[in-house]
Amino acid sequence: MQIKSAEFVISNTDYKKCPDRPLPEFAFIGRSNVGKSSLINMLTGRKGLAMTSSTPGKTLLINHFLINDAWYLVDLPGYGYAKRGKEAMARLKRIIWDYIEGRENLTSLFVLIDSRIPPQAIDLEFINRLGEAGVPFSIIFTKADKMKRGPLAANVAAFLRKMKETWDELPPHFVTSSETRQGRDEVLDYIEQYC
Repeated sequence: MQIKSAEFVISNTDYKKCPDRPLPEFAFIGRSNVGKSSLINMLTGRKGLAMTSSTPGKTLLINHFLINDAWYLVDLPGYGYAKRGKEAMARLKRIIWDYIEGRENLTSLFVLIDSRIPPQAIDLEFINRLGEAGVPFSIIFTKADKMKRGPLAANVAAFLRKMKETWDELPPHFVTSSETRQGRDEVLDYIEQYC
């Protein structure tokens, strides 16, 4: 898929106020600082489309971007950033799950996992809840350029092995790097098949 246009449409905290055009939506989510904004910018080929930051937990809203006037890319807040107060964390969790479970236009969710670290309970719990809710999703392993090929493959395999403890069938997964653009074509081709 060629990205010919990518434009910011709206930010909000209520999925009911999301765009009302009946276009497919592909949402991106992950733990704070997993490289979500960088990945979105790499996929769209627009350097400043999603705001990147070295400070975790900067995305606090549901952000809609219209791609090729044909589908929406949705940037969701990250989950699990503990430096926020309990009330703020509960509010963010509500924003995220209200969108995931209530948004009819959501076609598929991409869950971003940092490929450099071993499987984290918070990611596995989030994924298991998606399964319980029947939400279609895929996994994107990020920051592949930060590791050598062997350890990278071992980390990805370890995560998938951990999933197999509770999942009969594994979702599609992609290995990406925002720096080298690894995985870009595969992710965009996957979206194109859905569209």
